[in-house]
Amino acid sequence: MNRPNLWSEGREILFEDNHLLVINKPAGILVQGDATGDEPLSKKAAEYLRFKYKKPGEAFVGVCHRIDRPVSGIVILAKTSKALSRLNELFRDDKIHKTYWALTGKPPIPENGTLIHWLVKDTVRNVTKAYPTAHGQGLRSELKYELLGQAGNRYLLQVNPVTGRPHQIRTQLATGLSTPIVGDVKYGFIAPLPDVSIALHARQLQLQHPVTKETMTFTAPLPDAAHWDAAREYYQ
Repeated sequence: MNRPNLWSEGREILFEDNHLLVINKPAGILVQGDATGDEPLSKKAAEYLRFKYKKPGEAFVGVCHRIDRPVSGIVILAKTSKALSRLNELFRDDKIHKTYWALTGKPPIPENGTLIHWLVKDTVRNVTKAYPTAHGQGLRSELKYELLGQAGNRYLLQVNPVTGRPHQIRTQLATGLSTPIVGDVKYGFIAPLPDVSIALHARQLQLQHPVTKETMTFTAPLPDAAHWDAAREYYQ
């Protein structure tokens, strides 16, 4: 069995035990399969596990949350059905603390605060619209943000979503602060990035392990992309 061209430990694979596989997803890869037919992260993970443990059949990989295709950063996959069920519950109940880093073209005003909108997803166009007050079938969405500082000719924001909605950070920053994410032309940025990613990175996740109950924190290095270079000075 040939080793698939996948990931290295410590860079893409952030953590693995009997129940979890934590991956630093590169931008451009789907988490779960869709109509495009492109190979998703879940399939790549199953191949990795099948090779590593010399499994004769398919390895179990459960998807409990997703980040958008052009977004990089932490994705937690379940290796057992027990872990998947409990992770689904943690995400559903907003009991996982999520931290994202985002680059914008101008600083937010004010420099830190809380955004609350009601988000409506247009599934046909695959865009989300944010409303400042309760709107139809809109879902209440909340995030906290702060400006970490200037990163070259961009501005680095730390974002902590309280809820987890499709395109939440992208549309709330663009609508609530008029600061679309660098490269995110879908939500108003002027031009795409060369690699067609957007400058949004799922930087850190903190959660209670679904089986051992240990409190765990995972941190993902930034992608090796030029638009992130000036942000590396903010590593703690």
